[in-house]
Amino acid sequence: MKKIDTAGTFPLGTRTVRRMGYGAMQLAGPHVFGPPKDRDAALAVLREAVASGVNHIDTSDFYGPHVTNELIREALHPYPEDLVIVTKIGAIRGDDASWNPAMSPQDLERAVHDNLRNLGLDVLDVVNLRIMGEGARQTPTDASIEAPLAALVGLQPRGLVRHIGLSNVSAAQIAEGRRMAEIVCVQNMYNVAHRDDDALIDALANDGIAYVPFFPLGGFTPLQSSTLSAVAERARATPMQVALAWLLQRSPNVLLIPGTSSTGHLRENLAAAELDLSRETISALDGIATENSAP
Repeated sequence: MKKIDTAGTFPLGTRTVRRMGYGAMQLAGPHVFGPPKDRDAALAVLREAVASGVNHIDTSDFYGPHVTNELIREALHPYPEDLVIVTKIGAIRGDDASWNPAMSPQDLERAVHDNLRNLGLDVLDVVNLRIMGEGARQTPTDASIEAPLAALVGLQPRGLVRHIGLSNVSAAQIAEGRRMAEIVCVQNMYNVAHRDDDALIDALANDGIAYVPFFPLGGFTPLQSSTLSAVAERARATPMQVALAWLLQRSPNVLLIPGTSSTGHLRENLAAAELDLSRETISALDGIATENSAP
């Protein structure tokens, strides 16, 4: 039994994964662009994650671009039978490291083939369609996703994509997507301080759909809270471990993919699976979102 088994498992399409996974984004260079500073260290992180029981890795060919997928292939191919690699499409990187939409049928098919080639796979287990939002924070909107989703759905009968997920989407867009295809996961921004998707998580849990929070630790602006720090001190854990443990206890359909380029940090993240928070502690942490939204 692996230590992360404490957190349990949840279905992801026709597969079942441990709820503590790994996100590969931070393996690329600064701003998720270019090669890693230390390629050997990046490979070591991937190998240790899988050796520790992680069987859900999140990636995309626009990380780098191509960098994280090539690292995953070098480190782990041929892949363990239980490993589920989830990728995403819908964007392309500019030469200036910008993130640009790439949502035409041709763009999406090209992205699927890029992921297949660089990961060394014949079929992608799960592909998330990443929707561009509004403003600097890319806030999800209710704009129709019918056209790009139809293009992605069209790749399933060709044997290129098994399952489809959605990323950076509103409840209305998820409802539209579910009328067109089986949606096996939703990947949105969510953490102990940013809880816009509370109702959505519960609704998806009722329907057996996985919810995968990105920026579970705050992303490019790490979480900071006196409450979080105080709880961590009492629990003899780090604030980030507490934030991850809170997510695991938030709902059984939450799958975590915290990223890091350090094996030491990886071990800390995975150890959060064993951290059991009391009801009183969870109640205190629930107040962080209210503090965060106060004027």
